[in-house]
Amino acid sequence: MKIISTKFGDLKLIEAKQFADKRGYLREIYKKNRLKKNLIFHYFAQSKKNVFRGFHFQEKNQQEKLVTVLEGSILDMCVDLRKNSKTFGKIFKVLLSEKNKKSIFIPKGFAHGYLSLSKFNLVYFQNSNYRDKKQERGIIWNDIDLNIKWPYTNPIISKKDKLNITFKEFVKRHKYL
Repeated sequence: MKIISTKFGDLKLIEAKQFADKRGYLREIYKKNRLKKNLIFHYFAQSKKNVFRGFHFQEKNQQEKLVTVLEGSILDMCVDLRKNSKTFGKIFKVLLSEKNKKSIFIPKGFAHGYLSLSKFNLVYFQNSNYRDKKQERGIIWNDIDLNIKWPYTNPIISKKDKLNITFKEFVKRHKYL
């Protein structure tokens, strides 16, 4: 397992070790002695092609996340919402796939989302805190100020995510996380 630093401070890319033979493979995703995080809440999401989920964050009870693609590929994106961060309001984007064996560790203070690129995508999440529905918030996927260049112009988005606020509205209401 190789941990790679980014210009976004504690946001890290992780290259997994994979051991393959004629039977298949075994991939190491997380080692507590290397990442030194207590990831207590695990789940996975399945999405078809062109689905966007996000940009989600919890106002209180924030979560650190380790995101790994088990099948398919996604364009994973994070918006930095941290006070006094040099990258506040900036987007970090990375392609995660079963083939490139990369994961992303997202610290507290980021909104997270991803666009499914393959016909079938299975994404595994490990979190440092439990989901708190009452604290869930989001930033709208196509916010003009975030200036994201999308590979698709009309992604499939949930009713809930269509109601997410703009980044400017986030700053007005919350200032930062």
